[in-house]
Amino acid sequence: LPGHQTLLTRHIWGLIGQLQAFVTSISVNSQLLKKSHVDSKNISLFSATALGIGGMMGAGLFSLLGTASAHAGTHIPLAFLIGAIAASFSVYSYAKLGATFPSSGGAATFTVMCFGPGIISGGLNIFQYIAYLIAAALYAAGFSEYASTMISGSLSPMGVKAVGAAIVIFCAGINLLGTKIVGRAETLAIGFVTIALLLFSVDGIHTANISQFSMSSWSVNGIAIATGILYINYQGFGVVTNSSNAMQNPQRELPVAMFTALALVTIAYILVSTATVLLLSQNQIAQFNGHVLADAAQIVAGKLGFLVIGISALLACAAALNATIFAASNIAADMATKNSISKTLGSTVLKTQIRALSISSLIVIALVLIFPLDVVGKMASLAFLLVYAAISYGHIQVRNQTNAKLWPLWSAIIINLGLFATLFINVLQTASGSAIALMLALAGSFGLEAFFRKFLHR
Repeated sequence: LPGHQTLLTRHIWGLIGQLQAFVTSISVNSQLLKKSHVDSKNISLFSATALGIGGMMGAGLFSLLGTASAHAGTHIPLAFLIGAIAASFSVYSYAKLGATFPSSGGAATFTVMCFGPGIISGGLNIFQYIAYLIAAALYAAGFSEYASTMISGSLSPMGVKAVGAAIVIFCAGINLLGTKIVGRAETLAIGFVTIALLLFSVDGIHTANISQFSMSSWSVNGIAIATGILYINYQGFGVVTNSSNAMQNPQRELPVAMFTALALVTIAYILVSTATVLLLSQNQIAQFNGHVLADAAQIVAGKLGFLVIGISALLACAAALNATIFAASNIAADMATKNSISKTLGSTVLKTQIRALSISSLIVIALVLIFPLDVVGKMASLAFLLVYAAISYGHIQVRNQTNAKLWPLWSAIIINLGLFATLFINVLQTASGSAIALMLALAGSFGLEAFFRKFLHR
């Protein structure tokens, strides 16, 4: 980066070749996971770790820093750290379940194994499907915000939403082209984003005038709300469990891969958020909400920094949107045909690939058009906090099979529900319509499943 080249930055460039090799392994795993089943035991520990990093790194970080800062101030790095600690208990639960019940269905399998095939597991899987769609809407909204910023903010509010709808349609079309093209595209995007974020964080911390930095005021409630908002940045750890049946020794490799990926991503998040709060004042972060990192990068390297981080944000959001639409519509399609995931999803949404992509895309577009970026971000975190709490509770029922310890499972339940309650109260106060919509989605998930099972006898 011109004018701000540091010794540490030059060392990082020396590591870029190794980084690229690490990230390219994601491509292999993407192609394996995007099949209805995986027969060969050919996903290594290294590859599974890369897959977890790819699932977590990127999109939410670009979109939600400003929203979280409104509650945590300069303590965003602390909120990221607490979020990682909170997520670690769910990672423990998922790792134990994935090692015991290896399957390409991942969390969709866990609900069935924990609660049995019925209304509870089916309703939870419908709600998981909705949670993925809400996350996809977040990534689409984040893409449109950065796209507008890249062209000097010349788009109207409806124009920004139109861009969000357009990228959803584009990603749905990409999914139809085949897993090989999708895997290569995701590899290039994640590689570019990872390198750009590393360079930004190192040069950002070096460039910032630390002597003029002052900590903002804080409150336990504010940091808890920020932690809940940023929790969506960790939800991608679950994708590693979808590769468990392709591992040589999932009992040993899966937990190591998941916790290693969580640790590395957490370090990256803390570095990036630290650079951001050192470079920008609270007023600037509030002003640049939705595209904070691009404006922070402009301080570090002028227009070049702005352009690099802006492109990184577009790639990260597009890659996450693409992968999330796929996960929502197809990751458990083979289970749906066996009538084990959900009678409702199996009979309607997941019947064919085109139908799955079409319905998923239409719902995501509706969410993008109805809810603003900060609201849909909070809804996504709320949805996954509930899902993780429910699966950890179900895990208690089968922990004799998984050999899981009881206290981490209860910790996951209590922490997830605590963050959910704190964030939900905030959403009720600031955007009550979205809170009501989420609760209706939760109730509707179980209502639809009960209707299909009880009344239609399917």
